[in-house]
Amino acid sequence: MKRILIAPVRFYQRFISPAFPPSCRFEPTCSNYMIEAIEKHGFKGVLMGLARILRCHPWSKTGKDPVPDHFSLKRNHK
Repeated sequence: MKRILIAPVRFYQRFISPAFPPSCRFEPTCSNYMIEAIEKHGFKGVLMGLARILRCHPWSKTGKDPVPDHFSLKRNHK
């Protein structure tokens, strides 16, 4: 199941992302965050990744935002 959820993200990383300049304001990147979240939390990781993408805009704070050990849709302030 996790491989199926991760496949579209890998497709994006390999074929779509290289066509655009880097723009993610967080570390890890939003796509890597999505993969880590899916690996840790399964389908809930997709929701976490989507929430992260919505937080990634020019007016947001930048910095490290690791995937939390417990499911949360809020930014991890570590």
